[in-house]
Amino acid sequence: MPLFLLTFFFVYGTLHAYIFLKAKAAFGFGWAAGGPLLILFAFLVSAPVMTHMLVRHDHENAARIIAFTGFIWMGFLCFLVCLNIVTDIARLFFWSAEKLGLAGNISCALGGRGAFLLLVLFAAVISVYSAFEAHDVRIVNIRIATDKLPPETKAIRIAQISDLHLGLINRNSVLQRVANLITAQRPDILVSTGDLVDGKLDSIRQLAEIFREIPAPMGKFAATGNHEYYVGLSHTITFMRNAGFTLLQDEAAVAGEAVRIVGINDPVQKQMTPESGHPEADVIGDGTDGRFTILLKHRPTVDPASAGKFDLQLSGHSHQGQIFPFLLLTRLVYPYSGGSYILPNGGMLHVNRGTGTWGPPMRFLASPEITIIDLEGQP
Repeated sequence: MPLFLLTFFFVYGTLHAYIFLKAKAAFGFGWAAGGPLLILFAFLVSAPVMTHMLVRHDHENAARIIAFTGFIWMGFLCFLVCLNIVTDIARLFFWSAEKLGLAGNISCALGGRGAFLLLVLFAAVISVYSAFEAHDVRIVNIRIATDKLPPETKAIRIAQISDLHLGLINRNSVLQRVANLITAQRPDILVSTGDLVDGKLDSIRQLAEIFREIPAPMGKFAATGNHEYYVGLSHTITFMRNAGFTLLQDEAAVAGEAVRIVGINDPVQKQMTPESGHPEADVIGDGTDGRFTILLKHRPTVDPASAGKFDLQLSGHSHQGQIFPFLLLTRLVYPYSGGSYILPNGGMLHVNRGTGTWGPPMRFLASPEITIIDLEGQP
């Protein structure tokens, strides 16, 4: 935790320092005149930590206000920093051209007050759009033909949600909208691939009833994500049970005698709990019962030892970057960062972009997703 906090304050503080220096250069104010802005930036840098402390001491309303303010600013700051970096690169290009007598005073103009204000306005417009995009949940349809369904079962519909992050910001209205969309799809099975919760469980326990009202006649199943451990696994288990989910912790279950569903614990378990967990391939088994096997695994990684042992892996975690251009970073860690992939040794992987948001309640070029998988029988 100390290392995480040092890293967070260094990175986030550096972004604020960069924008402060850009504003100082554009408006020409001195350090004394910039004092109030520095104080404001210090508050905004500390907002996530302040939110955590307020939640720990049961000041939920104050925590929600600071969280919403701090995370909206965080999203806006990301856009403003990216736009300024692009502008600085352009300025460097035109400055180099000026030395050759080719570009006039374009470089100076890009560093002026008007250009900075224009970038602030542009970042604000993108932020507003991103807030709306975060509410525009898309239905992604996948059809899979298989001969592993029982003869009497013509088709099975599965709805996947992932990374809802129910907590201070994503609450009743967000979940109710998602529940209405799922219900309209009339799934037989509902699965969650982790990070369903992301906040103090006592404050969101009433949300369990919304989940219970979603019809899923063949059952609701969930696997853990990293945030299930952060909020406390025992509380998570209680919430899942009240919400009508069967939480699969390195174990398998059969849905309606037709589909085998395997849930794998997130790797953070090894850091947060004394149990060492079980090898993924051992949990999946050898598939000798002939049922269509679905692997619920929060992180979009493929274990070579599990190759050929499942038919469909459903994952999340990456949010497809959530706010572009962070997709470029997430792809460095998770090459399977969003969408469907046919795996080399058989089976398919689908990575849900995330149904909710983490941190800023924004999405840019990475719309939230509910995945609908239709398993269709074939001779």
